[in-house]
Amino acid sequence: MPVKRITSSDVARAAGVSRATVSFVLNDKPGMRITEETRRRVLEAARDLDYRPHASARSLAAGRSDVVLLAIPDLPIGAGISRFVEELTTALAAYGLTLVTHLAAAHGRPLPDVCAAVDASVVVGFSSFDQHTVQALHRAGADLVLPSEAEGASPMRHVGRLQAEHLIGRGHQRLGYALPGHPAFRQMADERLRGATDACTKAGLEPPVPLTVHLETASAARAVTGWREQTVTGVCAFNDETAIALLAGLHEHGLAIPTDMAVVGADDIPTARLAVPPLTTVCYDLHGVARHRAETIVTSLAGAGETTHRTRSSADASTNPHVVQRSST
Repeated sequence: MPVKRITSSDVARAAGVSRATVSFVLNDKPGMRITEETRRRVLEAARDLDYRPHASARSLAAGRSDVVLLAIPDLPIGAGISRFVEELTTALAAYGLTLVTHLAAAHGRPLPDVCAAVDASVVVGFSSFDQHTVQALHRAGADLVLPSEAEGASPMRHVGRLQAEHLIGRGHQRLGYALPGHPAFRQMADERLRGATDACTKAGLEPPVPLTVHLETASAARAVTGWREQTVTGVCAFNDETAIALLAGLHEHGLAIPTDMAVVGADDIPTARLAVPPLTTVCYDLHGVARHRAETIVTSLAGAGETTHRTRSSADASTNPHVVQRSST
């Protein structure tokens, strides 16, 4: 026999008060004169009955829902993305917000439909949304859509710049760039490649030689042949998985790392330090990044534009990516 859902009417009956009083107490509505005795009875009744407010009722009382929708692109979910989701879930929970993830698929539900279905107040993406999507999300009920077009690309470019600057600082004059084989990564990869190109231009060097490396030894070995033909001695890889495949390709050729060719990855996944040799990579403080994103969401929802700007500025120093040097360079 199905168990009956506990409602605010049940709590009101148990506490001997009105439903309005239950709503005022449980939503901690300011400006209401409610005695401590009444508040205690309502809270005890809610606890004893194991009452959980319905999302739509809670949204009506608060003026918005507590749901943050994270839109994940249709790409392989690696260690970096998984950890970021965990960190952001924890950071948002500290503010009473709930993270819901949506993995985009070619024939799945459109993101605005999902936003409306889960009653999300905030939609967060890994890159900027086009203006049409932003408008559709707002029509679907989102109060806040992040990131803006202005902040979407620059972090990716910064990663590529760090990679190239590290190799240039180690004496490499001709660089390669290992692009990922999965097409869903190409937008991010192109931004990281632009960053590496910027670093080479600043140093007076030719742009990196971009070649695609699939996650298989044969593909990586072919790329190594191409780079060797163009006298490349240091390669920036789009991410650590691509870099580890490249290490396998170098071993296939019997080349010494980093003497014959140095490799730097990105994301600092757990297996990066277990590679042979251990992989130099660009590391993010994902805990700090998630905390910063949560703070930005909360202050933006509150309409505190100045606070949001100050929070972003103060967080930048602690969340910026940095190179972790290991034996591959």
